[in-house]
Amino acid sequence: MRRALAIAAVLLIAAAHARAAAPQDRFFTTSDNVRLHYIEAGQGRTVVLVPGWSMPAWIFQRQIDDLARNYHVVAFDPRGQGDSTIPPTGYDQTRRGQDIADLLANLPPEPPLLVAWSLGVLDTLAYIHTSGDARLAGLILVDNSVGEEPPPPPPKQPMKPGPKLPREVMMRNFVKGMFARPQPQPWLDRLTATALRLPQRAADALLAYPVPRSFWKEAVYATRKPLLYLVRPKFAGQAENLAAHHPSAESLVWRDVGHALFVDEPARFNALIRDFIARRLSR
Repeated sequence: MRRALAIAAVLLIAAAHARAAAPQDRFFTTSDNVRLHYIEAGQGRTVVLVPGWSMPAWIFQRQIDDLARNYHVVAFDPRGQGDSTIPPTGYDQTRRGQDIADLLANLPPEPPLLVAWSLGVLDTLAYIHTSGDARLAGLILVDNSVGEEPPPPPPKQPMKPGPKLPREVMMRNFVKGMFARPQPQPWLDRLTATALRLPQRAADALLAYPVPRSFWKEAVYATRKPLLYLVRPKFAGQAENLAAHHPSAESLVWRDVGHALFVDEPARFNALIRDFIARRLSR
């Protein structure tokens, strides 16, 4: 009888953990009355994942599934992306930074680790520029410039003159080009279709924030929270300078991966997050 009760208790606990880790769709309303979406899973220290240009929260699915076993994971859909509302305005650095502030205001009070990728890096730095870093426990900034020297190199292949490709073709090429490892075609098709939800006007505005490079550098040096700058070799110079001059920053250069390196090497990326939390946030 005791053995049966013990087994039943273990099964109930396991079921409770499974329910706690199961991803859930959540929504909140921003300070300018826009309904935004995020995916929530797990319990414990909060890890917030912010995606890049036109990308949905579910591009972090391999992080959500794995990290939610130990942490409270929140994957954000910025305005116009994923399952968030597509408003006519707000596609500038100030509003996108405020959207992150509004998201954090709807989460548990314990400061989270904020993991931002690509355009999400700039949106996060805009948040720090306006709101400071008091609401954060730490930052991992992934594969975008932070305004340090040297500037990013120009594209290897300049745009050729002539008629532009259809938008769907350009987006399909962009999505495929984010990965160094082959991804399933149905998954790439779904990612492309989701990215195309973002209207052209909004997509263009997000690629042309009207601020100098110094804006991002001021923000990254304004924080004293534990910071990891994780980049590919094109940003190696910035990574070296940031780690040398920023009192709270460390950097890591990954080779032989695509821009979406957390998809190319999810196990390594997830292990890096766990290691960063253990070394820098668990004191």
